[in-house]
This record gives sequence, C-alpha cells and structure tokens, in this order.
Amino acid sequence: MNHRDRVLMALDHKEPDRCPMQISFTPEFAERLKNEIDIKNNKEYHNPHGGGNDYLLERYIGEDMLLTSVGWANSYYQQEGTYKDEWGVKWKSVNYNTKYGKGRYTEIVGHPLADGENVDNYNSPDPHRSSLYEDPKRVIEFYKSQYYIVGVTVTTIFECAWALRGLERLMMDFIEKPDLANEILKIPFNYHLTAAKKLVKLGVDMIWIGDDMGAQNSMLISPELWRKFFKPKMARFISELKNINPEVKVAYHSDGVIYPIIPDLIEIGLDVLNPVQPQAMDPVKLKDMYGDKLCFWGTIDEQYTLPFGTPSDVKSEVIERIESVGKNGGLIIGPTHHVQLDTPLENFWNLVDSIKNKSY
Repeated sequence: MNHRDRVLMALDHKEPDRCPMQISFTPEFAERLKNEIDIKNNKEYHNPHGGGNDYLLERYIGEDMLLTSVGWANSYYQQEGTYKDEWGVKWKSVNYNTKYGKGRYTEIVGHPLADGENVDNYNSPDPHRSSLYEDPKRVIEFYKSQYYIVGVTVTTIFECAWALRGLERLMMDFIEKPDLANEILKIPFNYHLTAAKKLVKLGVDMIWIGDDMGAQNSMLISPELWRKFFKPKMARFISELKNINPEVKVAYHSDGVIYPIIPDLIEIGLDVLNPVQPQAMDPVKLKDMYGDKLCFWGTIDEQYTLPFGTPSDVKSEVIERIESVGKNGGLIIGPTHHVQLDTPLENFWNLVDSIKNKSY
C-alpha cells in the first residue's frame, strides 16, 4: 500500500496496513535531523508547513502526507532580527538555548491596523500571484501519485486578523466595534479563500484551514462570538471549496479546548479535526462522540511526552492512540505541533518506528 492509498483508506474510516502519519519540524530540529541521517542539500530554509522545501526529511522517514503552504503562516521564521512581512506585520526574532543547541522563534511586535481608521486604505498582498503556486504545482506533479497532498491555508481568519489589528484591540472590537472587526476579518478571509480555491483547482487532496480558538482549559472567545463572527465565514469557505471539488477534504486546526464548537464544525462540513491536543481535549472522548462524523489528525502530545517523556512513554502513547482513536480508521497520527528543538532524537525515532511498526 502506498502513502496516498493509506491516507485515503483511513479518511474513509477503514483500517489500512498501518496508521498514516504526518510530522512537521521547526527549522532547527529539521537541521538536527538532517545531520543525524546525513542528508546533504544546500537549502537552509525549512518551512514547517512544507512550502518551499524539498521534502527530503518527510520522504526519508516515510510520511504519508506532504504539505504545501500558501498564506500568512509563511511569515513565521522568515529571518533573524526584526522585520516586516508583506502584510506589514512587524516581527522580532527571539533566541533560546536548549541542551541540543540554539534556536529561535518569532514574536509579533507591530500591527499595521492598530489604528482602525486606516482599514479602508490597507492593501493586502495579492493572492493571485503565480509565484505563490509554483511549489504546489511541483508537489502535485511529482508526488501526487504516491503521496496525499495537503494545501495549507492555516491562520485563515482570526490569527492573521489579530496580527494586523492587535489581539487585545480585536477582542474589544468584537464587542465595541463589531462592524470594524468584520472588516478586518474579511482581509485574511478573502486572501486565504482565494488561495485555497486555487489550490483545489490545482489538484490538492485536502485544504487545511483554522485558527487557534482554544486555550489550555477553555476557548479564547465565547462560542457565541465564534458563531457570530467566524462560523458563517468558515461555512462559506468550506462550501466554496467543495463546490469546486466535492471530493476535497477540509481539515480545521485549533490548539486547546474547542469542545463547544465541534458540532458546529461538523454542521458546516468539516472532515478532519487537527491537532487534538491531548493535554487539553481527550482524544478518546472525541473519537467516541464524533468518530462516525470526523477524522482526527495529530493526538501525540508535544507538551510533555515528546520533549520530556521517555522513549517508552512515546511508544506507549502511539500504541494507545492507534488502538483507540485509530480503531476503524479515521486517524492520521502525528505530534500536535512542529517537533521542537528540545525533543530527544531517541523520542523522535521511537515515534516514527512505533507508528510504522504498529499494525492494526
């Protein structure tokens, strides 16, 4: 069974030869992994969402899905120091140290729409640029016969919008200036919908959308506000994609707790929930409640098990997830976030080997 068929079977709620997997890495962990397996290439830049890299690592470890990303999420990790992305959002690179080496992450420090009066004059990047789709075309051409191809347009509305406006300001806008909030939300919505439709027309198998709506113990905004500001937009987003290709699957990403809106997501046509963060939501509970309606992607703990657990802990969690959430198919297994630099390689290889060696 090849990688593509394995994913198709799992998404059809059937058990393939083994559970399909998808794993992404921070650029620093990717470099560490390249050195470990002695892969030689000249590309220093690694996009965790797949766009713009050669997929050597993903193919080497036997992943079943390849990701190609278009959208604001590609603004992460652009460069060191302080910089503005093409949206006008200002970022600052922050260094950190681990026992495995030095890494960096980026923080947002400037918002182009902090002054709400300039929304009408804001010009967002052009989602029609042909250069944005060169990588998706290449991935589809070279790999679709063997791999399941996912077009990534995450940070679809909320995260990009608050980067433009500022999180606290946008949260207040929902109550005090709802019309302004909607105008700002339209900017990333229209951009990412245009990009997602182009990706579907190019031939991707799935579109991955979403925004972090959950904190560790509750949602960031009330379910009522989500239904007012986001549900209609997400419903239109999914509907327009499936009007182009009824067979395309749609995955929705949110970290944290989002129990209250899962029935809404199913109602508007969601196929796959990501990342099912086990320190926040119980994967088995979700499988029991929604396993006949949803597939799940993720479920392996990136908060404790991978960075701080033992190799035995990793193996045990993989087996438990496949035997519970993966029962009767419906699971694409993987970490709930990019593998971080602080992850021991022993844990990483136990993750990969346990998935590949665990049959149903």
